[in-house]
Amino acid sequence: MLVEAQVTWADGERFVANASSGHAIIVDSDRKRNTAAGPMELVLIGLCACTATDVVDVLRKKREPFIGVNVRAEAERATEPPTVYTSIKLIYTVTGKVTRKAAEDAVRLSEEKYCGVSAMLKKTARITTELHLPDAS
Repeated sequence: MLVEAQVTWADGERFVANASSGHAIIVDSDRKRNTAAGPMELVLIGLCACTATDVVDVLRKKREPFIGVNVRAEAERATEPPTVYTSIKLIYTVTGKVTRKAAEDAVRLSEEKYCGVSAMLKKTARITTELHLPDAS
């Protein structure tokens, strides 16, 4: 499946980006001006969205009564160019009366099997996970 993306320069280090889906976003590489998310932030957002989608899908298939899924990433970057991510901690919070085993299975399956963004980032970054279940049964 061919997927396309492109950016068009707007001004400074800001670009209008769009992809095959037809949706557009603004990207700003100038972290001092900071008028939009930067490219490396978008990579982390993509990782969080990818793994969160997997967790939701697995919990639905297991018929777990979750009411919320939040994934937060904390990341460290290399000090020398290219400043790739070298470590990423994913913090999952799943609310609702889900079982710990079901939530752990969902996170593991995302990490080991389903999340393509995670698979790519593992080439440069050590990815760890933390799971919070405030309402677990």
